[in-house]
Amino acid sequence: MPAADPACVRSGSNDKNEYRPRNPEDSLLYRTIAGHLETFLARQRERGREVPQFVEREMRAYLSCGILACGFLRLKCESCGKDRLLPLSCKGRSVCPSCCGRRMVDTAAHLVDRVFPRVPVRQWVLSLPFALRYRLAYDSTMTTAVLQVFIRSLFGFYRRLAHDYGIEQTQCGAVTFVQRFGSAANPSCPFPRTLHRWRIRAGTAWKAGVLCFAPARECRSR
Repeated sequence: MPAADPACVRSGSNDKNEYRPRNPEDSLLYRTIAGHLETFLARQRERGREVPQFVEREMRAYLSCGILACGFLRLKCESCGKDRLLPLSCKGRSVCPSCCGRRMVDTAAHLVDRVFPRVPVRQWVLSLPFALRYRLAYDSTMTTAVLQVFIRSLFGFYRRLAHDYGIEQTQCGAVTFVQRFGSAANPSCPFPRTLHRWRIRAGTAWKAGVLCFAPARECRSR
């Protein structure tokens, strides 16, 4: 085994990079779901309004996230020989703050480093009536259709701007994020406050094999 590396973080160290278990069972959210989930599900069944399976699945998965008794990896430092137990995560997309936060950071880093060009971006927000929001929350086909209409409208708007610049050949691009919860953690449709990242370019043209960007004009209603 390699000799101990003095740079390794040892037990009792105050190093900020030292791994610290997050102990999800100590959080208010975990205690609330663990203490009331079964009662909540039973009451909903009695009322004839059962909770959707994907909601129940997310909540149950969260209760096992970061819990050693629900599975873990045993890691060992080849330098100092110290063991570490790393609990498995649920990889959820809605309830678990740890997994959602990690996914959010990873996605943002990927977009900045590998997707977005080094030009400004514009954020568009689509807010829908409440009656339609709840329908979209359960109907993925309808959600896709609404998104396609939204994107067509935006792309058409930017193509018209490109034409004003004298640019005829354009290629539009966008990244859409779906938000399913409001600020009060209330279930909502995928499109209230949809973040539609738009690369600011009134038109995009190829000149001598190089992709060229043109700044967008000020947005005004027509």
